[in-house]
Amino acid sequence: MSHAEDHQATRRDFLYYATAGAGAVTAGAAIWPLINQMNPSADVAALASIEVDVSGVSEGTQITVKWQGKPIFIRHRTAKEIDEGRAVKLSDLPDQKAENRNLPDNAPATDENRTADKDGKWLVMIGICTHLGCVPLGNNAGEFDGWFCPCHGSQYDTAGRIRKGPAPRNMDIPVNTFADAKTIKIG
Repeated sequence: MSHAEDHQATRRDFLYYATAGAGAVTAGAAIWPLINQMNPSADVAALASIEVDVSGVSEGTQITVKWQGKPIFIRHRTAKEIDEGRAVKLSDLPDQKAENRNLPDNAPATDENRTADKDGKWLVMIGICTHLGCVPLGNNAGEFDGWFCPCHGSQYDTAGRIRKGPAPRNMDIPVNTFADAKTIKIG
């Protein structure tokens, strides 16, 4: 076998591999839409709910989970935070609507209408400032011991209600229920 014949075999092998690779890519591109159509549609995925285990959240702390691409603050409030929230007069609030999707649109923004349970220990809210969409800082930040938005200075109280700053509304409360004593279902 001469050197020229050996060189031809290498070219031929390359062409076989290139053709096989192109065929595999083409087959994958043709099959992918068939497989992808089995995924849930965007509107179904957007309405999906999540369950969050809150058994490890001690009093006075909060966790943040992601739901529909948004941060959700779940706070286990202290007795002091509950008392501070309940002491606020409705007339002192810039937004007097509860902004709670579990209640009618015109529900007042009392502390009781903002919490997930009747005792007021659990607060579940979408962690986005209603001014321009920044994520507020928590853990008793700001003048009202709630949340403070570092972008433009909006301040929220211990129930997530706007108290000072440019935000036009209270932080939103998503649809949520207790699935059991240790699990909150959001959505």
